[in-house]
Amino acid sequence: MREPQRSRIGVFDSGVGGLTVLRELYRQLPKESILYFGDTARLPYGNRSPQVILQYVREILTWMAEEEVKMVIMACNTSSALALETVQQEFNMPILGVILPGARAAVRQGRRIGVISTPATAASNAYRHAIHEVNPDALVWQMGCPEFVPLIEQNRLHDPYTLEVAKGYLQPLLDADIDTLVFGCTHYRHLTPVFQQILPSHIRLVDPASHVVKAARQELEVMGLRNSEMSIATRFTVSGCPQQFAELSQQWLGFTPMVEKISLPCLSSIYPQPLEIRE
Repeated sequence: MREPQRSRIGVFDSGVGGLTVLRELYRQLPKESILYFGDTARLPYGNRSPQVILQYVREILTWMAEEEVKMVIMACNTSSALALETVQQEFNMPILGVILPGARAAVRQGRRIGVISTPATAASNAYRHAIHEVNPDALVWQMGCPEFVPLIEQNRLHDPYTLEVAKGYLQPLLDADIDTLVFGCTHYRHLTPVFQQILPSHIRLVDPASHVVKAARQELEVMGLRNSEMSIATRFTVSGCPQQFAELSQQWLGFTPMVEKISLPCLSSIYPQPLEIRE
């Protein structure tokens, strides 16, 4: 058995969005070792039902527990919104979500807060609730953006169509005179250059990735799990095509990662697989 401090931190997302959290881990916690999982075979998560998202999260966490991670960061706002509280009660390890750290940061930045997210996160009202928990007087506007994640995963950041889609999503928030914009999906940080073409300079951008890593650092210190030795190389895993993930992530990581495909445990005997009818 390895020492708990030397164990990896698990990070998961539906795809490359969680790389924004991974980069913050490299910056803020350079001695920590990471296990990254991208559920690329089942993305996007944002149009899935709450029951299906919970099933996916249980499967991922069961596998990560078997890999003996010391902590898990849900680098996925949809999972954080729909499954976090349930799985925190079911698994015997610290599990952090991105929404509450992001909400706290947003309230520190402004009072008229726009949140862009997947439709599932928007429908959950998770950010609205979290922001009002911190500041009941804050005004919140939410916008579900179903096209963003597929465009990012297809590497269409510089496509003129992506700019037009972004304008359509952001205009109602601009009409509401927001002073702060929260990236309610970890994928969206990759679109920052696009947003900067549209948003006035006075609107402050909040990326929850940096704030959830700060919360993780504090949690590790409180639990005595902070690693003080050298880290080992990040292990990159996906449920879909390893080559596609490696090629797409290179531009944000600065290197081409070695990626392995893994099979998640099937938990249907414990948690019956919910039926999801999709058009």
